[in-house]
Amino acid sequence: MRIIGLAGWSGAGKTTLIAKLIPGILARGLKVSTLKHAHHAFDVDRPGKDSYEHRMAGATEVLVASAKRFALMHELRDEPEPLLVGLLAKLAPVDLVIVEGWKREPHPKLEVFRASVGKPLIHPDDPHVVAIASDVPLPQASVPRVSLDDAPAIIDILLERAAPLATEPRGSR
Repeated sequence: MRIIGLAGWSGAGKTTLIAKLIPGILARGLKVSTLKHAHHAFDVDRPGKDSYEHRMAGATEVLVASAKRFALMHELRDEPEPLLVGLLAKLAPVDLVIVEGWKREPHPKLEVFRASVGKPLIHPDDPHVVAIASDVPLPQASVPRVSLDDAPAIIDILLERAAPLATEPRGSR
């Protein structure tokens, strides 16, 4: 497995871009998974469902399965937030894992930059940014820049610059 991240400020369009890129990666005959960091409490379950009742009763893990999919919910309770490397180890093998979030981790990243967000570029301060997908020219950039609208070129960058998971340094959250 190989890993690459998408990093950028909130509102830059990281999630939208990932959803646009996945079909193009699949069309190249590759299997892809994503790992998304949430900065807030979230729940994939809801009150009234059996799985919710199991979790609320104190189960550490609840696995819900059907003929179409399965979901494993793990309650951290008082455990610390898991490290990226531990979460990556939980994924089934694929060709490429795209990580959204964990922008302080030392894996290669494509920065997603939109001028309208009004925030500065991340790449000057992050040596792990390998390229920028942007809606404006960036002559000051010290890494390659590609248009946000050029999905094939972005996919090329992701595939060229993704790092093998086995060589990924262990970082923090």
